[in-house]
Amino acid sequence: MMNKQVNKMMKGTAVLTVASLIAKILSAFYRIPFENLVGNTGFYIYQQIYPIYGIGMTFALTGFPMYISKIIAQEEKKQAKDEIAREVFFFLLLLGVSVFLFLQIGASWIGRAMGDAKLSVLIKSVAWMYLLMPILAVGRGYYQGIFNMVPTALSQLLEQVVRVTVIIAAAAIAVSMNWSLYRMGSWAMLGSTFGAIAATLFFCGFYFRLLSGRKNFSLNMLKKMGKQLFSKGLTICLFTAMMVLLQLVDSFTVKEALQNSGYQSAKAKELKGIYDRAQPLIQMGLVISVSFSTALLPLLTEKFVQNKLHQFKLIARMIIRVCLGISSAASVGLMILMPEINISLFGDDLGSVSLAISMLTIIFATLLTMYNAFLQSLDQYWQTFLTLVVILSVKILCNSFFVQHLGIEGASIATVLSLVVGCFMIKTTLPQMGKHLLGTDRFLLKLITCIFIMTLITLGCTLFLEEHIYSGRLGSILETCIGVVAGCVSFVVSASTLNLFTLQEWSSIPGGRRVFKLFNRK
Repeated sequence: MMNKQVNKMMKGTAVLTVASLIAKILSAFYRIPFENLVGNTGFYIYQQIYPIYGIGMTFALTGFPMYISKIIAQEEKKQAKDEIAREVFFFLLLLGVSVFLFLQIGASWIGRAMGDAKLSVLIKSVAWMYLLMPILAVGRGYYQGIFNMVPTALSQLLEQVVRVTVIIAAAAIAVSMNWSLYRMGSWAMLGSTFGAIAATLFFCGFYFRLLSGRKNFSLNMLKKMGKQLFSKGLTICLFTAMMVLLQLVDSFTVKEALQNSGYQSAKAKELKGIYDRAQPLIQMGLVISVSFSTALLPLLTEKFVQNKLHQFKLIARMIIRVCLGISSAASVGLMILMPEINISLFGDDLGSVSLAISMLTIIFATLLTMYNAFLQSLDQYWQTFLTLVVILSVKILCNSFFVQHLGIEGASIATVLSLVVGCFMIKTTLPQMGKHLLGTDRFLLKLITCIFIMTLITLGCTLFLEEHIYSGRLGSILETCIGVVAGCVSFVVSASTLNLFTLQEWSSIPGGRRVFKLFNRK
């Protein structure tokens, strides 16, 4: 029975991972023509408000759906699942309307707090997507709670396709019609609303059934659900939005700190835009861990409720090891190839050191995401909340000081430092069941060895190519592509040779079972 459920979860994870990867590629890809069209300053304007969209997207895609899937998975009867979904939808609708009104009314104040009052028009544009957040969050959470990841995957994919199309179209029209960068940014932000509208199409049938069904609301039930949703559920959301919250801190502090260090306003905007180039790369690096944690939480919760603790720990260990291995390889690989990646995507190598430092966040953010899912399945939330408070506190306290003395590299260092402290905090507060989740087979030593081999081979390839190919942007694209292939192959071969993952762990990776059999024939 366990194998059947795990296989279903893994298939769902594979679908969700592929869809998320495509969506993240789109999310990264649109920034290339977008940045080239509007420049670093235009990119700065867009990225200043992006965290507000990012928080709403996290609420609708991962945060609330993760919590909703958890409580749906705990119920056995379909009627009970439907009642919970109706109650949650009611509260999230109140939350969405409240956030929408706050952003509309407080747009001017938020813009001034960010050091640029003209940003208010972008804030008002992005506010509309919060009205659609409840529809997406409850629909996705319900289906994930019954281990059906397809609606989440397809709705996410369509949402990103529509959003990216609107953003690129807005940028192209703005350039051809000489719009101001702020007017362009407001239309680009509306892309999130159009994308959300498109994604709701996947849940029309679900809501027709849900809202037309029998309603058994009671005041006590609503109070209980509201308390859980805005304590446990909101804690999950905020922790899931951790990286976006760190970006929000940057929006309020980096430009001001650069100006305090002596840069003019225009130059500070440009440097902030260069610093923000790291965000799509980090998002792509985190797609595996986010997808796994999204699919993992309902199954872990079910095993814990059923008191099948041995199975619970086996599943948690498998997911954490796989995610840590993949995220470490992705992080180090991006660091090695960063100058070439920067040139390939954005046409120059400005800020490559800052971007390379930022890639370390992938490793620590992955660990935090996995341990967070583990704690949530145990119904333990105080560690998660405390860790988030510590992470944000370290970032807020260090950011301005580091930026004033180290430039945009300082902002990257502050982010990595805050996540390292957060990892230490959450690791030390794990219950006994959370100890030794990496196993006792020298996993970390094997992983470091695999990363070292990958680094040597990738560096060797790039150094050789730098001496023998064209040095322009086309050459950087070629170096990047060959470097990625060399890095992936060397990591997979070394991981297989050193038995970094077990058969079940390889099976959780799309195509992993074939790799395992290829290198373990007897």
